[in-house]
Amino acid sequence: MKPDKARPTAQIPQKVKFSFQKIMTGSDLSRRRLPFMAIESARRGPVVWLAGCIHGDEVTGIVTIQEVFKAVRRRKLLKGALYAFPLMNPIGFESASRNITMSREDLNRSFPGDRNGSLAERIAEKVFTTIRQTRPSLVLDLHNDWMKSIPYALLDMPPGAGREPAYETARAIANRSGFPVVHETEAAPTSFSYSLLQQGIPALTFELGESYVVNETNVDYGVRSILGILSHLGMMDSTAEPFAIDMPESARGCMLKFCDKPVSSTSGIIRFIARPGDLVRKGQPVARIFNTFGKLQDTILALDDGIVLGHSDSSVAFPGAPIMAFGMIGPRRSDESPPPALNPPANRPQEKGNA
Repeated sequence: MKPDKARPTAQIPQKVKFSFQKIMTGSDLSRRRLPFMAIESARRGPVVWLAGCIHGDEVTGIVTIQEVFKAVRRRKLLKGALYAFPLMNPIGFESASRNITMSREDLNRSFPGDRNGSLAERIAEKVFTTIRQTRPSLVLDLHNDWMKSIPYALLDMPPGAGREPAYETARAIANRSGFPVVHETEAAPTSFSYSLLQQGIPALTFELGESYVVNETNVDYGVRSILGILSHLGMMDSTAEPFAIDMPESARGCMLKFCDKPVSSTSGIIRFIARPGDLVRKGQPVARIFNTFGKLQDTILALDDGIVLGHSDSSVAFPGAPIMAFGMIGPRRSDESPPPALNPPANRPQEKGNA
């Protein structure tokens, strides 16, 4: 028999599994479970995880993961393993709520979790433990932003000494994602992605546009980006055309820093001037706030050159409330240094029954 590397793609065996991880039993004895998806190649290679709907109103990630798995099943996985929790917050999803409805907790502020803690901490512990035991090479956390927002890759703050390889891998993947790369300016120690980085696991967040509804354009962007990343890692055949979102020329290849300031100084009705995706210059008017009688109360000026990432979901302004988000333009980035080598798969996640 010829070695695996000489075998046609269609002949490389792969195992597909859909199952569940139990999280709790309700008072009516109904089970609440986390859907789990897996495609495992017969050849060792990188282990990539996808996670969706950690906030119950952010639904695009679920469909993006479904479509990625359809594509991988059709085109075959050359090596490694692809795993996913497509619906991390089923309780919030049922009521279109950002948080876990019954406990009012933000699951994305509950990591790495506690098996004896609150409901959110128990779900987080289940997710975190399952992912860690596979020794993942990369975790992509799929979110949605404001309803009027553009897709972008969000990179956490560096997690500290000793975790540089994981962070550099995440940064390199972000730069290959095809999305504008926005760097966080504040650490969120109990968030999913930051907690993974603290454990030395490369993790990155994709903000795939608007919440609440499935935007098919953003699904397509997410699928094309993820398939491109899998191809880059050698897990799939190369895609025909590299994916990249159009960016203003002066912002291409630049580091963008997240900023949701200036905030409103008054109450009133917001009328936006700059649209998501627009390039704005320092001091440029981006929004105006009027009172009930139509009198101008405040003009919001851009603090620096940047890209408009999104608008507030509400046109009502309050003192101190953010009304827009920006990716402020920083130095031009360098993509020259390659990421560290990625880990082959180790242990497989334990299954809790077939779908």
